Amino acid sequence: MKHSITVVGLGAGDLEQLPLGVYRQLQNTDKVYLRTKEHPVVKELQQEGIDFESFDAIYEKHEQFQGVYEEIVSVLLEKVKEKSIIYAVPGHPLVAEQTVQLLISEAEKETFTLHIGGGQSFLDSLFAAVKADPIDGFQLLDGTQLDSNDIQMNQQLIIGQVYDSFIASEVKLSLMELYPFDYEVYLVTAAGSQEEKVEKLPLYELDRNMNVSNLTSLYVPAASNFEQTFKSFSTFKRIIEVLRGPNGCPWDREQTHQSLKKYLIEEAYEVLHAIDQDDIDNLIEELGDVMLQILLHAQIGKDEGMFTIEDVIESVSSKMVRRHPHVFGNTEAKTTEEVLTNWEEIKKKEKAENSDEMKSILKGVGEGMPALIKAFELQKKAAKVGFDWDNPKDAWKKVLEEIKEFEVEIENQDEQSQRQEYGDVLFSFVNFARFYDIYPEEALAAANEKFARRFRYIEEKVHETGKEFDQFTLEQLDQFWNEAKEKDHQKEL
Repeated sequence: MKHSITVVGLGAGDLEQLPLGVYRQLQNTDKVYLRTKEHPVVKELQQEGIDFESFDAIYEKHEQFQGVYEEIVSVLLEKVKEKSIIYAVPGHPLVAEQTVQLLISEAEKETFTLHIGGGQSFLDSLFAAVKADPIDGFQLLDGTQLDSNDIQMNQQLIIGQVYDSFIASEVKLSLMELYPFDYEVYLVTAAGSQEEKVEKLPLYELDRNMNVSNLTSLYVPAASNFEQTFKSFSTFKRIIEVLRGPNGCPWDREQTHQSLKKYLIEEAYEVLHAIDQDDIDNLIEELGDVMLQILLHAQIGKDEGMFTIEDVIESVSSKMVRRHPHVFGNTEAKTTEEVLTNWEEIKKKEKAENSDEMKSILKGVGEGMPALIKAFELQKKAAKVGFDWDNPKDAWKKVLEEIKEFEVEIENQDEQSQRQEYGDVLFSFVNFARFYDIYPEEALAAANEKFARRFRYIEEKVHETGKEFDQFTLEQLDQFWNEAKEKDHQKEL
């Protein structure tokens, strides 16, 4: 004969709020096993003569709650081998009760019977305490595992397990990633009991308040001010939807994938410039502009019924997990070289699965990229299958060879051949740069910035004289250039 475990909830408050059915079950058993005796109703039940055995001592043996919950369940499984038992938990058995979830899993093995009894959830009492309506939408989150990525700012938040100042501090830091530092929140302790306490305070003071216990939860009202939700991705997405909507911006509504191409390129280069300048504020702004372009393209895809931003995110998420088996799977890769080798092998396998036709290994490489970057990517791809110089000296000989061929065409005054040979010179220089891990696009961008900086110095010197540029000889301007060059060298030292 299989014995049973009956799980009942002690509710959120006093004896008066305990369901009659639960009360009778507790009275009709010789012993009740408690997850914790730290609950307002326990003392009153003891006065009623009900005998309890709690698991509070187990909490002291483990650093992580998971270990506590697993040991409690282990003890219960041993007890139920001998006879049927009652296990009581705070609130409702199916609301924020990990031990109950573990028991449900164990019950699937059919070694005992599991009954889930009633109990009043702390949620009812908490909403009553803060005078809020759950129909407006809410999230119930665990304070010990709070992740700002899970938070929906347009919904009410109830964060449980805020039982000490350390957890309160961690919760505060997570919330401040999204909410203003002075956002008003509510600490609710012992909701529904005679000891109920509700404290309204600004978010930044959350960990300064020491009046927390195992009966404390945090209530965070939904953000009603539109500007308060600007850190939320869903708000950003909604803004783009409005801009592209019937009552939105005429310019945004007219855009197509083709018309936006140039803006995406411009914004990407402005990101690179911000990185080169080590300008964090500008980098934040420019990355936002790139995100804007991505969201616009995604919204156009949605408007045309072709794809959504969720499709974009799903595609790249799937690819990242698939191509990182050393992180999300069982493959080992301890060095960058091993990671890149695995990456290429996975890409080859994916392409082989998607087509039975033979395709060039250069297909799709660098498509849509500026010519300088595309040259680098083409050469890098070809090098991976062995089509490359053995050493940088041979690559440099090729550079000199192409320069001589260009010189010949200069003498011949053949414009078409000059253009072709000049392209070969640039292509060979890009190839040579690979041997020294020089990314040509970055190198040229730095040279552009250096030229602009030194030329501005020349402009300043010319302006100081009160003269115009055409009143200076090239030698005089070149002297200013050398001064600017010397200033750069002094900064480097």
